Amino acid sequence: MTKKGYRRLVAVALVAGIGLTGAACSSSSDSKGGSGDKSSAAGSSPGTPLDPKTKVSISVDCEPPTTKPAERKQWIDDVAEFNKTYPNVTVKSKDAFPCEDPAKFTAQLQASSETDTFYSYMTDLQQVLDAGQAADITDYVNTKTVPALDDIDKGVLGVLKDGGKLYGLPTSNYQMGLIYNRKIFTEAGLDPNKPPTTWDEVRQDAKVIQDKLGGKGINGFMENAGGNQGGWHLVSEMFGVGSKAVTDDGSKAAFNNDQTKSILSTLQQMRWTDKSLPATPGLQWGDVQKAMGTGKIGMYVGAPDDVPLVVQQYKADYKDLGMAPIPGGQTALFGGNDYMFKKGSSPDQIKAGIAWINFKYLTVGKGQFNYPRNKTDGLPVGLPEPFFFTGASKDKDNANKAASATIPVDNFKTYVDAQVPVLPEPPNAQKIYTVLDGVMSGVLTNKNADIDKLLSTAETQVNSLLAASQ
Repeated sequence: MTKKGYRRLVAVALVAGIGLTGAACSSSSDSKGGSGDKSSAAGSSPGTPLDPKTKVSISVDCEPPTTKPAERKQWIDDVAEFNKTYPNVTVKSKDAFPCEDPAKFTAQLQASSETDTFYSYMTDLQQVLDAGQAADITDYVNTKTVPALDDIDKGVLGVLKDGGKLYGLPTSNYQMGLIYNRKIFTEAGLDPNKPPTTWDEVRQDAKVIQDKLGGKGINGFMENAGGNQGGWHLVSEMFGVGSKAVTDDGSKAAFNNDQTKSILSTLQQMRWTDKSLPATPGLQWGDVQKAMGTGKIGMYVGAPDDVPLVVQQYKADYKDLGMAPIPGGQTALFGGNDYMFKKGSSPDQIKAGIAWINFKYLTVGKGQFNYPRNKTDGLPVGLPEPFFFTGASKDKDNANKAASATIPVDNFKTYVDAQVPVLPEPPNAQKIYTVLDGVMSGVLTNKNADIDKLLSTAETQVNSLLAASQ
């Protein structure tokens, strides 16, 4: 799942006009370009950085498309800057849109035609390993080759590991939280600098908004109930209150518990007693975003990458939008994207790929973190993304971001400061979300819905699909 993951691809299929953010996948690979095995011949170890004198060629996908001219120019400029340190590395950039199309990605894995350094979603690891296409980069990655390594969230890196071995490096990620309209909060007499952080507070604030502004067609909160978005939100919300979707070994459902029932009961009361939710829930990705962007709702559960979308697509104002941590704040669902390295690539190709990813995506002040450049190029600066740095790197990045901010950084302070621990999406996530859509739909469309029965039925269905996947 994305930034911009499978949920975005579902969105494209369902919502006309809402595009993926990102760029490109390749249909070709140069897996043996250059003199890729020079390091091995020279006897250097995998854990040493690439020798700048080494001549090697790598193909890399997800170059921004020409329809994103600022991002495209930045990529080209970054390759040139990278070549000042590594003049003998040829970066063969591949562009297409989107960065990953699941069907094409699967075909590329089957044909072994992905690029040497290839883009994937954080939920793709098992598929890539099953296809035998990911190089084990454990011995290549350390604080010499990736200086900020110790400041990358261990939970994020953990998603890119299997059996203790590392297969990828993150480039961006999202962490679910609560997006809210600061203007609506102010109009309702609520403090926009103190957003709700528990479900009781969410319900209270939503009711205040409804009571004060409902006559203007504004609802306090909105939730999804279809298109896999209802299930995705419910899993995000159960994570927030300490529940999991499945057991740690991935064999059985783990959501039929008091924590999940409490969330569903609150949503049911908000919908039918307080009437702070609209009569029609969101049925596909884009519904809640449109409602927020057009000033029709006070809050919804979402990720930071929604914020620029509601501004660009629906003409909202950045100053009117804010984020808080996921209600409950115990754990937050996260996802994102990364780069892996094609199995069979030479040691120097792997080293060159790691060096490029480190420069472009993992170095504070460089590449994607070059905020003065982003500001000059008209790209928004100040959003809490990527969200994988901790420690000194996080502090430095936040300071750099604030210095060049084009949007109000403080609007996201509550979300950023919370530092909620993260959990990845469950295995077979999309199938589980489909099942849980029915639970959300039941609560939001049926006043007399039996929550216990809905969860029991969903538990049986999820257990069956998990058993079939073992």
